[in-house]
Amino acid sequence: MAIAQLDPVVGDIEGNLTRLRQVAEETWSARPDLVIFPELFLTGYPPRDLLERSDFLARTAAAVREVVQFSHGFPETGLLFGAPVKGEGRRGLDNAALLVAGGRVLFVQAKSLLPTYDVFDEARYFDPAPTVRLFPFRGELLGISVCEDAWNDPRLWPPGRAYERDPIAEAAHAGATLFINLSASPFQVGKEEIRYHLLRSHARRHGRPFVYVNQVGANDELVFDGRSIVLDAQGEPVHVGPAFAEEVTVIETTAPGKPGLYCPLEKVKSVHDALVLGIRDYFRKTGFRRAFLGLSGGIDSAVTCCLAAAALGPENVTGVAMPSPYSSPASVTDAERLAANLGVEFKIIPIARIFEAYRETLGPHFTGRSPDVTEENIQARIRGNILMALANKFGGLVLSTGNKSELAVGYCTLYGDMSGGLDVLADVPKTMVYELASYINRREEIIPRSTVEKAPSAELRPGQKDQDTLPPYPVLDAILQLYLEEGLGAEEIVARGFARGTVDWVIRAIKASEYKRRQAPPGIKVTTKAFGLGRRMPIAARW
Repeated sequence: MAIAQLDPVVGDIEGNLTRLRQVAEETWSARPDLVIFPELFLTGYPPRDLLERSDFLARTAAAVREVVQFSHGFPETGLLFGAPVKGEGRRGLDNAALLVAGGRVLFVQAKSLLPTYDVFDEARYFDPAPTVRLFPFRGELLGISVCEDAWNDPRLWPPGRAYERDPIAEAAHAGATLFINLSASPFQVGKEEIRYHLLRSHARRHGRPFVYVNQVGANDELVFDGRSIVLDAQGEPVHVGPAFAEEVTVIETTAPGKPGLYCPLEKVKSVHDALVLGIRDYFRKTGFRRAFLGLSGGIDSAVTCCLAAAALGPENVTGVAMPSPYSSPASVTDAERLAANLGVEFKIIPIARIFEAYRETLGPHFTGRSPDVTEENIQARIRGNILMALANKFGGLVLSTGNKSELAVGYCTLYGDMSGGLDVLADVPKTMVYELASYINRREEIIPRSTVEKAPSAELRPGQKDQDTLPPYPVLDAILQLYLEEGLGAEEIVARGFARGTVDWVIRAIKASEYKRRQAPPGIKVTTKAFGLGRRMPIAARW
């Protein structure tokens, strides 16, 4: 069979259909029995509320008919792909795998398990399959499933979260000789290793080969890492697809596995590559080519600039230093050195005169009040306006550079450093930003050493340092991990050895900053719990 690990564009039914046909033509010379595409490939995943549009569903149905029509040209091959199809349940729509061959739809298997946790909301659109059916094809009895159907393993879930059904076990008990799973499984750090052991467990427990085909690419906040895999009946890998890249390859499912073929992704490399792919696809799929970002001489903007240059090419990135009266000369020189090392365009636009104009304008209205965070925020907003003006004038997109630690506790300025169309580091804690910087500098010094070693500072007042306001970043990030990702309360976190005052301050700051994050640009998800679609907290609340 041919494994088509591809990067569809959400809503681009014509483009995805064309790609499906191209792959069928490219693999025809090998005469595969099956060509397998990812979950909801015709529409891209996740299509979200496009699924509530009748015109969208009508065009999808027409595309399915076109696949049926051109399948006449590949009489020896079945095409197995994902698409939403009309169903018989309460909502009337199924997330289905369709097997097409010889001008007919031979078989349809709807998804049984519809996830509603984190970024998933499939029960909003689809009905679950009431039964798991098998299909005899080319000497095998196929047990076809869709993504989440393979994830009902009690070891993965806390009590009460496991599903009542296990579609893979149902297929095995019905006599399936080959498991096939069409997937669109988003990336997060460490998930692909969990996925490998999960699939290996299925193959070994039931003694059947397992073919897993995953989407690759990025759509909005989600990155899909690919890593499609074929396992033999003993759970040993026959083939492991690349991470963060497309691949079309023909595999013999009866081939023996090769112990040691699978190696887990290195953590920091996987985050780096996920962010690069997230930027590249966000620009490509929204039609932008050029990125603008502020270069402060700090580590966040430096890492963001390196990622953008890797994703878009340095010729498509402009870094802008915007020194204020409180900026150190070293900040500008560090930013300039970084830009030179990367080969990106570099501009210096001082903001002192604009800032002074603001103070003069507002002075009569601020009489009797000392300078405070208001004046700090004005500087950040001036910078945001300058970047937006450049992006408007030259047809680009602003990348904001705030990290997850800052966004969590509100150490960021609305309409200032939060301005932009994409926040690259929104799900990257500060401590991981330093890991990324080290990875970027692994062969040569791209990010200046002085940028990495200096104490983090917004430079919005004389002598300002982040740690004047925030707990040390290793402490802050550890508390955020426990509170945001593991869901622990204050008492439980204090019991882990953290100071009560620090824990209370962090939790208060997270709650108080919810309204800011609601207005933040989308960020690229790389952890188990990102701000955005996967975390839906009320703003006007007293919990």
